Order: sequence, then C-alpha cells, then structure tokens
Amino acid sequence: MKSFLGNIHAWSKDFLLKKVVRNSAYLFGGQAVSAILSILTADMLGVAGFGALGVVVSFISNVNRLMSFRMGDFVVKYMGAAIARDEKNSAAAIIKVAALTEILTSILAFVILLLLAPWAADKFAKDPSTAILFQIYGLTILGNIASETATGVLQVTGHFRSQALINLVQSLITAGLIVLVYITKGGVLGVVLAYLAGKILLGVGPMVLAAYWLRKVLGKGWWRVRLRDALPPRKEMVKFALSSNFSGTINILARDSEILWVSYFFSTVEAGYFKVALAVINLMVMPITPFISTTYPELTRSIAKGTWERLRTLLTRVTVISSVWTGAVAAGLLLLGKQLLFSPWELFGRTIYIYKAEYLPAYGVLLVLLIGFGAANIFFWNRSLLLSFNLPEYVLKVAFGGMLLKIGLAFLIVPRFGYMAEAVLLSAYFVGTVGIIVRRGLREMRRQKQAILETG
Repeated sequence: MKSFLGNIHAWSKDFLLKKVVRNSAYLFGGQAVSAILSILTADMLGVAGFGALGVVVSFISNVNRLMSFRMGDFVVKYMGAAIARDEKNSAAAIIKVAALTEILTSILAFVILLLLAPWAADKFAKDPSTAILFQIYGLTILGNIASETATGVLQVTGHFRSQALINLVQSLITAGLIVLVYITKGGVLGVVLAYLAGKILLGVGPMVLAAYWLRKVLGKGWWRVRLRDALPPRKEMVKFALSSNFSGTINILARDSEILWVSYFFSTVEAGYFKVALAVINLMVMPITPFISTTYPELTRSIAKGTWERLRTLLTRVTVISSVWTGAVAAGLLLLGKQLLFSPWELFGRTIYIYKAEYLPAYGVLLVLLIGFGAANIFFWNRSLLLSFNLPEYVLKVAFGGMLLKIGLAFLIVPRFGYMAEAVLLSAYFVGTVGIIVRRGLREMRRQKQAILETG
C-alpha cells in the first residue's frame, strides 16, 4: 500500500506527464462532439446513405493525404529540435519550406480529386450521380491548404489549448448545421455541406493562430530568413519527407480506407456497417488520440537532450494510462455494447435508440476491430518514437510489408468470406505492425543510452 501511494505521489509530481495529459485533455472536447454527430448522422441517413457519406469523406481525405508529406511531423521534428537548440533562423526556414511544400501539394491534390470524382462515384459509391458530392467536399483540401504545417507549429510552441478551442468551435458549428439538416431533411448533400463548413474552419483556424504565435516566438520578420543559410542538411530533410509521405500512403491503403475497400468489394450498406463500427471504436481511442500529437514533441525534445530516464518514465506512464482506459472500454463494449448501442431504450415513456436495429451487423465488426485498435491504442507512441530517433525508414518497411500482405489477402479471401474478413485483416495488421515497431523503438532507446554511457 505504501509503495502504491508512493507511485501515485511520484506520478502527481511528474511535470512532463502532467503537461502531456493536460494538453491531451484540451484536444478532447471537440472530438467528443464529433462522435455524437456521427450517431445523429447515422440515424438520419440510414445504412446505405451513411455508408455513401463515409465513402465520400474517406476518398477525399485519402486523396489529400496521398499528396501530403506529413508536414506536421516534419515541423515537429526539425523545428522542435531547432527551438531546443535556440536556433530561430533554422526554425523559421523549416516552417517556410514546410508551408510552401504543403501549399503546392494541396493544389495538386485538389486538381487530381476533380479528375477522379466521376470514377470514385462509380467504383466506390456505386452511383455516378454522387460525383458532385466528391467535388463539393473536395473543397476541404483547399481549406486546409497549409494546416499540417500550422498544426505542427502549434504543437512545437505548446499551444494545444488554442487547437482545442478551434476543434470545439468547429464541432459545435458543425453540430448546429447537422441539426438543421436533420430538421429540414437535407439528406446526404446537406450533411456534406455541413461537414465542409466545419472542415474549412478546422483548416483555417490553425493557420491564423500559427501566424500569430510565430511572430511571438521567432520575431516579426521570421519569414525573411534565407533558406540556403539556415536549413538542416537538404538530403536528410528530403529523405524524411519522402519516407513520411510513403508511410502515409501505405497507411491509406492498409488501414485508413476500410470503408472504401468494403464498398468496393460489396456495397455502401456494408460500408455503413464499417463506418458505424469505426465511429464506436473512435469513442475508445478518442481520449488517447490527442496523446499522439502531445507526446511526440516531448519525445523529440527528450531524445535531442539525451534525457533517457525522463523518456523511459514518460513512455511507461502514458502506456499505463492508455492500457487502463482501453481495457475498461473494451470490457464495457464486450459486456454491454450490444444492449447499449443497438437495442431500444425506454426513457420517459419513449423508445429511443443510439443506433437503430438496422445497424446491428456493425457489432460483429466492432468486436473484431477491438483487438487491433486496442493494441494500437495502448502503444500509440510506437511510430512517434522511431520518428524521434530519425528512423522513418524502419516504420516504412514494416508498414509496407504489412500492407502488401493485407491487400493480397483481401483480394483472396474478402470476396469469398464476406466483410467480416476485412475486419480480421485490419486487426491482424495493427497487432503485427505495432508489435514490431514497439520492439525496435525500445531496443533503439537502450542502444543509444548505452552508447552515451560508454563514451562518457
């Protein structure tokens, strides 16, 4: 008992842990509202309509990410290290390169989206008339033209509260618009327009805030810095950006396009089941997801300064937090999920649903996905740790191998065994790749710590 109380006291005095938890809590509110919106939208549109919405949103998001070089990670790694060394000119040059790259690739992504919209409507939504929905929601790409860079800046400078405020405001505005669509029976088009408004606000807000805080951190004329004199080695930066882009592309194909894959193999009805299952899973990962963006800068700083004990303690404690939360939610979903989510409730003499009975097949998908998402949620820091060690290539190799295996098996077994096979493959992908990356990250931490000890 004394030891337990001592551990609690030590955790309460851990400044770094409290900082990460506090910053993660700031980002939680807006995500909670978004989860509730998903429930309302599902019941409003029905299974096929909700699946079609998922196809539109997923396709546009993936086209944008396909052309993205993950400038948020780039900024956190290189700007964060430069700030830690008090090299303001280098930090400014990194931001300029990141922003210009993201602007150019966003414009290219929007053009590609316009060209692919008719094909996507036919192959994934199974309805050529939905091409206009792809084109309309595609405007979110331009609305987020430099949002990754801006988000990276806010993470490095520690302004998570500002990000949280933007997330909350856009979620509330989107919620109001969705309610209006629900009342007026606006259908899928109305929902797409509501999502579009929220997504543009979510992109513009961080850019405005980042511009404001950069003047405070780097000075009014930070953008005048000469790139040639202040940038880190070009070859290293290009390698990191290309690896991150390729890694993002692999993630799109392997784990972030389940709704598209299921719709491609079957229909928007099955896509609707997956979208509901993923929405419920999001409730489990939601409190932990902000830890990814808040922990990454701290990992980068700890490794740059060589504070290994601080790094080990942070990883241990955030893993305990994520394990307790994930285990509790998983147990709740296993024991009570079907009754709570897909069965009617009697409240004040009225019968209400969270998800209507037509969505019940989503529960089986949910149980299978719990395994893979649970592993990824507990070890949420796996990729961030290797990026902080400047090992994006290893992450890339593991993810690439897992992607090839998953997609190959998908074409072999999913059409034969049904959409549940896709859920099994996704969970297996998470368990396998996360396990391999975690093992390498911990081994690298021990190796570098030992190397420093041996050199004195």
